[in-house]
Amino acid sequence: MLAARYLAGYPPELIAQAEQLRLNGRLGEHLARRLPDTHEVRSDTALFDYVQALKQRHLRNAGPLNFVGFDAKLRVLQQALGTHTRRTQVQGARLKMRREIRVATLFRTAPAALLRMIVVHELAHLRELDHNKAFYQLCQHMEPDYFQLEFDLRLYLMNLENPPVGLGTP
Repeated sequence: MLAARYLAGYPPELIAQAEQLRLNGRLGEHLARRLPDTHEVRSDTALFDYVQALKQRHLRNAGPLNFVGFDAKLRVLQQALGTHTRRTQVQGARLKMRREIRVATLFRTAPAALLRMIVVHELAHLRELDHNKAFYQLCQHMEPDYFQLEFDLRLYLMNLENPPVGLGTP
């Protein structure tokens, strides 16, 4: 059951409902109604500007970002939709911290709300490294619908990975 992999930890009734929507070919339609807005963030430069605007609005005192971009190597199957990396770099006698955010390329065409959710998640790692209570509170501060969007993202990925059978697929 595909829904069980993406929706593990959710109530069984909700998993069954999502699987039924997928099998009936209505999951994509449901997501299109819930997430109708698209975005124009298609390049690394546009993504950098988008992330910087969110960072400036919610995390002014956080350290600077050295790189923000789309990454084709990030794979859904490896449970990585975005990454936040920190590494030290030696410059003479000083150490500098380089912070990078990479977002999976599938978000170039994903609904705007899902891109925002991933960016918010990665920005929250600037303050909180672990996925703890403070981390999720920060995510919710930056995006009040964070948990609903996380669920919608799981449905979106489920629909992308295995569209319903018998609807014109070869």
